Amino acid sequence: MTYELGQGTGPLRGIKVVELAGIGPGPHAATILADLGADVIRIERPGGGGTGAPRATDFLTRGRPNIALDLKNPDAVKVVLDLVEGADVLLEGMRPGVTERMGLGPDVCLERNPGLVYGRMTGWGQTGPWAHAAGHDMNYIAITGTLHATGQDAEKPSFAQNQVGDFGGGSTYLVIGVLAALVERQKSGLGQVIDAAIVDGTAHLNMMWAAMLAGGIATETRGVNMLDGGLPNYSIYATSDGKHMSVGPLEPQFYAELLRILEIDPVTALDADAVRAEITRTFASRTQAEWSEVFAGTDACVAPILPLSEAVTHPHMAARGVFVEHNGLVQPAPAPRFSRTEAMLSTGPTEAGADTKAALEAWGVVDVDALIASGVAAQA
Repeated sequence: MTYELGQGTGPLRGIKVVELAGIGPGPHAATILADLGADVIRIERPGGGGTGAPRATDFLTRGRPNIALDLKNPDAVKVVLDLVEGADVLLEGMRPGVTERMGLGPDVCLERNPGLVYGRMTGWGQTGPWAHAAGHDMNYIAITGTLHATGQDAEKPSFAQNQVGDFGGGSTYLVIGVLAALVERQKSGLGQVIDAAIVDGTAHLNMMWAAMLAGGIATETRGVNMLDGGLPNYSIYATSDGKHMSVGPLEPQFYAELLRILEIDPVTALDADAVRAEITRTFASRTQAEWSEVFAGTDACVAPILPLSEAVTHPHMAARGVFVEHNGLVQPAPAPRFSRTEAMLSTGPTEAGADTKAALEAWGVVDVDALIASGVAAQA
């Protein structure tokens, strides 16, 4: 197998990224960079652990070679530092202090390469009394005020899977930080350390809610506010086949369109309880497919709530190519889109160490065969 640098087509073509393998937001950030054309090299331990999904469908490791190094071996650490010397970015998602103990902390790496952007992804951040504690998405968004406000049940908040914290407040903000540091480096010539914490990013994502509370136009009681189901025209309604429609015409002209299509008297809309009951009754009279056809392309702000298996074939999603088939697997396409430097998918997920020899040689590491023979590196 051969591997060549600079094969990406996106706007980050030519940017070189070293990824120290982790789970959740770290790999997602690396995937975004790889999707956008960067040359990312993922370093796992021999045998690997992946990101939690079966290897064959581990989309969070797509688009980049996977090498296996025994980072408990000082010679493997030297290999990483050799990679760092020619890299633009390093990404790591370990607890604070772990990479320092490995000999791969920011001070060592920046001494080797002063222009390196060193991206650190954690839940709690590099500082603070909880910095070294374990946690997961739900825990991180819980203390930011975000989870408390989520859902329509006044008695108990609800939560998404891990999109809000890990990927919204986490990987997205890590990528923003990395890209901003790369832009700044063009002026200063210097890299820097990015402390990307899920708590920081999630709090920042929650800015509109903070503004509404500060302005006195919302209350911390769930299910009574504009965007949490308190309004009949921003809520979820069941259809006759047990499925659901999302209904969100907040603006008067869009609300009027909803009422017109549902044939509800605008006078009824003056009574919130009455109009909610009428909207509920009306949606329950037809199937989701029937209502989807009725509202398709209108300004009523109504859309069916689809499982992922159906979302991939929705006419709008299909027309835009939001999901693509790559190596026989349907998965999200790269985002966002660019007019000149269109991003594209390259390789699919691979086993830990599947690309060790080819990728290390492409990155300029010498005598890779000896590294494999000694156990410093592993070729799957």
